[in-house]
Amino acid sequence: MNKQDIKLLFEYNQWANAKILDAAANVTGEQFLAPAPFPHGGLRGTLAHVFFAEWLWRRRMQGESPTRRIAPDEFPTFDSLRSRWLEENAELMRFVDSLTDAKLSGRFQYKTTTGVPHEDVLWQVLAHLVNHGTQHRSEAAAMLTDMGHSPGETDLIVFLRGA
Repeated sequence: MNKQDIKLLFEYNQWANAKILDAAANVTGEQFLAPAPFPHGGLRGTLAHVFFAEWLWRRRMQGESPTRRIAPDEFPTFDSLRSRWLEENAELMRFVDSLTDAKLSGRFQYKTTTGVPHEDVLWQVLAHLVNHGTQHRSEAAAMLTDMGHSPGETDLIVFLRGA
């Protein structure tokens, strides 16, 4: 995979995240905090998980190994999550913009939050990060649709067609 492909995937990722966040901006505080039978709980837990993954993986790819997890309760309101996520989006895109084809095919080392060492190929982790977001955005979209605030289609092909 080359830089142009990765950049396109991350532009899609930002577009899809924005659609979810725009829809989530319409829910009540109670709906944002309500539990749900999804792997990361309700809307707050699911969105916080996607945010955390983007934050964590960017830092790992930049040579850090954070030891703490970002918990959903660090975001008492939707606005607190959204503002932090917008900052992370900018950082993540700066990182993606800084990459070269050679860096993408290289390996990087990191430790999990519990200290377990790993080594991965950069482009593979970047592709994983977008795919991971797709899974959890679909969970958030289901919750939002049930709350009467469907984000609409977030498929890659819809993005590529300029929707």
